[in-house]
Amino acid sequence: MAALAISLGANPASADPFSDLAALPTFYTDASMTTMKSKAEFKAAWDAMAKDKQGAMMKECQDAAMSKPHAEFCANLQALGGAN
Repeated sequence: MAALAISLGANPASADPFSDLAALPTFYTDASMTTMKSKAEFKAAWDAMAKDKQGAMMKECQDAAMSKPHAEFCANLQALGGAN
């Protein structure tokens, strides 16, 4: 976990690596990140993301404890198959 946080340029003590990813807000329609964008807009944001960031997000979504607070986001990633 610490290695992942360091590789993402995050504080290793961060409890929620999703909050450290600058691209995360691009998947939401609002600044409070409570409303997901449409499937097409979500996919476009995913496709525009760097592969290393995609991999980190997919890895976190596969961790039940980390994905729980981001269930809707992770469900959308799984629906995409996690790939372009």
